[in-house]
Amino acid sequence: MTDPSASPEGAVDPPAAEKKRKAGRNVPVATAVGASMAALVLVTLYTATWLFVALVAIAVMVAVYEVCVVLAGRGIDVPVVPLMVGGAVMVVAAYADGTDALTVAMVLTVVAMAAARLAGAANDRVGRDMVVGAFVAVYVPLLAAAAVLMADADDGADRVVVFILAVVLSDTGGFAAGVRFGRHPMAPSVSPKKSWEGLAGSLVAATVGSAIAVPLLLGATWWQGVLVGLVAVATASAGDLAESLLKRDLGVKDMGRLLPEHGGIMDRLDSLLPTAPVMALVLAAIAG
Repeated sequence: MTDPSASPEGAVDPPAAEKKRKAGRNVPVATAVGASMAALVLVTLYTATWLFVALVAIAVMVAVYEVCVVLAGRGIDVPVVPLMVGGAVMVVAAYADGTDALTVAMVLTVVAMAAARLAGAANDRVGRDMVVGAFVAVYVPLLAAAAVLMADADDGADRVVVFILAVVLSDTGGFAAGVRFGRHPMAPSVSPKKSWEGLAGSLVAATVGSAIAVPLLLGATWWQGVLVGLVAVATASAGDLAESLLKRDLGVKDMGRLLPEHGGIMDRLDSLLPTAPVMALVLAAIAG
């Protein structure tokens, strides 16, 4: 029997359809996955720092794999094993001995990647592949290592929480405001769903949330928290647009499918990666 309450021919209620179209994902599922990831980060941070370092190293390896697979699908041969292993080593080296060890690990990773590529198929694209591989090494593990450097401070767990919270609030505020009020695209040729209204939502959520979190967790002033929020919005929005441009050039919607309604690990790191080194410097100045 036909449900009398259903619309003719299975039509969806227009407001609901419009909301789903704008959201682009199942919000309850996305929220549950996001909350699970947040809980995992908090548990590792406040249990033992090395657990957080291990979590970052695993995330880096998966993200590098996702990027390399997408690149391979477009004919760009980047050696995945040296980059995955080297990326994990970079993260651990940053925790073990700071920026000097991270620099050495970065150089060795690029050298190993280049050697592996030279040992592979010889063609006129070897130079291009090596440059792209070096870019991957910088874009994923090097930027991610900044979060590990933050975590190594005496109040490192609190710094990392402030950093992630500011980025999450920026993303969430922008998503909510964009779905509800978005009318004017920021960069339609790069990411049609990003709007100026969404950016305003990011600014409100990130600055208000950071103005509360920074005094509570780091003992700084509220206006320093506002500064943290502004930095997060600027870098997170730039990172989001940069990955959108990259995915558009590569012809993919998501970098992976590991996380339901989120895409891959790389799709969750797009805002965090460029924010990490900048936030490490800002929070070091604020927290002393």
